[in-house]
Amino acid sequence: MLENLRELTYKFNVELLKNNLVSWTSGNVSVRDPYTNLIIIKPSGVKYEELSPEKMVIVNLDGEVVEGNLKPSSDTASHCYIYKHRNDVFGIAHTHSNYATAFAAVGRSIPIYLTAQADEFGCEIPCAPFALIGGEEIGKFVVEYIGASKAILLKNHGVFTIGTSGEEAVKAAVMLEDIAKTIWLALQIDTPQEIPLEEIEKLNYRYKHFYGQ
Repeated sequence: MLENLRELTYKFNVELLKNNLVSWTSGNVSVRDPYTNLIIIKPSGVKYEELSPEKMVIVNLDGEVVEGNLKPSSDTASHCYIYKHRNDVFGIAHTHSNYATAFAAVGRSIPIYLTAQADEFGCEIPCAPFALIGGEEIGKFVVEYIGASKAILLKNHGVFTIGTSGEEAVKAAVMLEDIAKTIWLALQIDTPQEIPLEEIEKLNYRYKHFYGQ
């Protein structure tokens, strides 16, 4: 089923490893098919080097396996909850990337200190409270606290990013880690200054409407 989307989901998961956002078997990417509402997600506890399109698991919105020989990610229930409550989301990435997770470890949101964050996100990256892994609780906190952002930190845990596609969700995860690293480095020198709101809006508008081809 969903052969092309399964291939894409595999590639998006591999991108997490290529961009040093995950270690060993941690993290995952899922993609929701807009026509069937079926979800393709990384299998639980499988090394990225051992993944293949065929090993991706297809589940329905209730997390029940529709196709696949492996167990889906332990975060599946949270992914499903997000998809159920955010009709605009068709891709989700979860990582424990070092610098972003360092902010999560201390329960600290990331204000807009950099134009890159104004461009990509246009808002602060919020930090949600601590939630246990395995059920819907993380998904509930993502939906409740993420606001207008495409990324959210989870206290003592890591990062969730969302997008209108798997690629957008993975890009948000990559950009967030780069931003978090730069801000951490800046904090070693002094306290960074936030960009004024009116400038953030201009930067985000330019990025969305004029940047690129």
